[in-house]
Amino acid sequence: MLAVNDTTFRNSVKQQGVTLVDFGAPWCPPCKVLKPILDELGEEYGENLSVLEVNCDESPAVATEYGIMSMPTVLVFHNGEPVEKLVGLRPKAAYESLLSKYV
Repeated sequence: MLAVNDTTFRNSVKQQGVTLVDFGAPWCPPCKVLKPILDELGEEYGENLSVLEVNCDESPAVATEYGIMSMPTVLVFHNGEPVEKLVGLRPKAAYESLLSKYV
């Protein structure tokens, strides 16, 4: 999982393919539980999926731009455009189901 911020976010979202972005914070307990799940997905999907992490405390501009009100929030981008949003911690299967539409 690659950590990005307000400055690097735009260049990190794949313009072709699928990017999963985790909006959270280090002090957020559900965010800590989600991180290994997303790491596993990144390994399982390999080059077909880019997984990014945004610390909302350090990157308020990008969090505000995408309407992040709760953490964790996961956005799925397809070809550079946001297409799906999951708010709150979900089981791994929920993320796999979501990704199966695009990968």
